Amino acid sequence: MNWSALRLSLQVTAVATAALFMVGLALGVLLARYKFRGRIVLETLIFLPLVLPPSVIGYFLLLALGRGSPAVEWFHLQILFTWPAAAIASAVVGLPLMVQAARAAIANVDPVLENAARTLGSTELEILWRVTLPLARRGVIAGLILGAARALGEFGATLMVAGNIPGQTQTLPLAIYDAVQARRYEQANVMVMVMTGLAFVGLWCVRRLEQPPHRRRADLR
Repeated sequence: MNWSALRLSLQVTAVATAALFMVGLALGVLLARYKFRGRIVLETLIFLPLVLPPSVIGYFLLLALGRGSPAVEWFHLQILFTWPAAAIASAVVGLPLMVQAARAAIANVDPVLENAARTLGSTELEILWRVTLPLARRGVIAGLILGAARALGEFGATLMVAGNIPGQTQTLPLAIYDAVQARRYEQANVMVMVMTGLAFVGLWCVRRLEQPPHRRRADLR
């Protein structure tokens, strides 16, 4: 078992998940509650990673994070071939899942409840945090888990922007690839089982969140 790759994967996934929560939730609220020009274009851009090959996503990230990009010119950041680059790539591929789930959950919140809060003098931000998000929390959490699971398994875009440097940028999917290439099948088997187990737990949690509370209680009996 490649423990350094596992630790790095969990580190990258944790950072990507935090980014997914902040950016994905904001986009979910925007798309669920507001009408504006260019909305279809924005939605299309958000969901492009679902259909684009990972190599194409990685190439776009190379252009965005490489020499001459605003991140380098303005902030003097050297992100390529570091673990933060892997976190960015993981967040990009997981974002569509988070946005889709958050948007659907927020759109399903009864507007009558939000309007009732407005009549009581609540601000839009207070309505969001006290009414909308609590009612939509199960869908938001499910989207966050799906996005995190996708981030954990990211391979192609990560390879292009972070490389495959053992102990520095080599995540668990990259370590599995190296083990198979070197015919270390026993080590690859262990890492594959770990990845499969983590994915299974994540999807199981999502399925539980999708069930109504009374159904979940019945399943436990």
